[in-house]
Amino acid sequence: MANVVVVGAQWGDEGKGKIVDWLSERADVIARFQGGHNAGHTLVIGGKVYKLNALPSGVVRGGKLSVIGNGVVLDPWHLVKEVAAIREQGVEINPDNLMIAENTPLIMPFHGELDRAREAHAAVAKIGTTGRGIGPCYEDKVGRRVIRVADLADDETLQLRVDRALVHHNALRAGLGLGPIDRDAVLADLRAIAPEILQYAKPVWKVLTELRKAGKRILFEGAQGSLLDIDFGTYPFVTSSNVIAGQAATGVGLGPNAVDYSLGIVKAYTTRVGEGPFPTELKDDDGERLGTRGHEFGTVTGRKRRCGWFDAVLVRQTCAISGMKGIALTKLDVLDGFEKLKICVAYDVDGVRYDYLPTQAALQAKAKPIYEEMDGWSESTQGARSWNDLPGAAVKYVRRIEELIQCPVAMLSTSPERDDTILVTDPFED
Repeated sequence: MANVVVVGAQWGDEGKGKIVDWLSERADVIARFQGGHNAGHTLVIGGKVYKLNALPSGVVRGGKLSVIGNGVVLDPWHLVKEVAAIREQGVEINPDNLMIAENTPLIMPFHGELDRAREAHAAVAKIGTTGRGIGPCYEDKVGRRVIRVADLADDETLQLRVDRALVHHNALRAGLGLGPIDRDAVLADLRAIAPEILQYAKPVWKVLTELRKAGKRILFEGAQGSLLDIDFGTYPFVTSSNVIAGQAATGVGLGPNAVDYSLGIVKAYTTRVGEGPFPTELKDDDGERLGTRGHEFGTVTGRKRRCGWFDAVLVRQTCAISGMKGIALTKLDVLDGFEKLKICVAYDVDGVRYDYLPTQAALQAKAKPIYEEMDGWSESTQGARSWNDLPGAAVKYVRRIEELIQCPVAMLSTSPERDDTILVTDPFED
């Protein structure tokens, strides 16, 4: 039985929450392997809406183990609030169905303050972060000064970790015009939150190794999208972690042979939140129509998403980098009623044709989309659950996407409802 990793193949917001929820019914374990609470997943189950940030999407499904891996950066105060909110919706969360890796880094309030201060002082170009401290926490992890979940269990170690972090942060804050951090207040807050977090703390690598040996199915859940990857995204307008499928094993403490199937989540058009290049962006009526029909506002920030035509160049690139065996195509119904549709098949950069997005920022900024035009459809695809329910033009559009990105469609989503899904290939059985 296969273990499956799910990653976004664009700039995030592709509909991963629904697909992960749909797949989680077939899995025994759902594990988050990177990112933080800057990622928003919206699930619609039986008409009930669940909004998740830090919690794995499988937490709303009974009888499953949800895991927050070491590749995640965790805001403990946010997690406690999120757990309480989800419990109020009737979902049971306890140490039997939620586990946090002991070596998971903690996002501190001063990480968020630093994040926001930097954006406010950005004289050249803003990155467009959510201001929640994700990047500064990852910086501290690499700088070997982060506070981790296990540190909450030993006060002497905790004090050493806090002191090391404050030496660095107080120097940075002075340069940004911020006052020094109150050490005693930080320690008091951590000591107060410690019991809430430690009840979920486990050696995740060990538990998952044993579950794999027992033949349990693991679903690895990514956040954000591949084009926001720290190495392969549109740098520097990226997130602070590796988003691609190769991070899944490292982010929970397993070897690369733990992943059998990589599934990319792909929206039937393209969106982006925040700053950075976007070759197919539409600033006309078609762009507004996509945004309105697709309800394109960020789950976390509420920011309006930039919208554009499907970019096959970028998706082909992300499919290759993550070794994707298949994609889940979402939001096809948003394209209903368009007389003509466009797909980007290449770029023109100063008269030179590119079949990939170049790494140089100057070339990315100059990339002009070369489009292929297709007929749209007037019929509704919303709620379709088989190929026979789709208009012929919609099927042609999907098939053309498969050809251009060189990756087959394994699943097709036609509404936010979990059952409005056409299954072509079950990743767990492939």
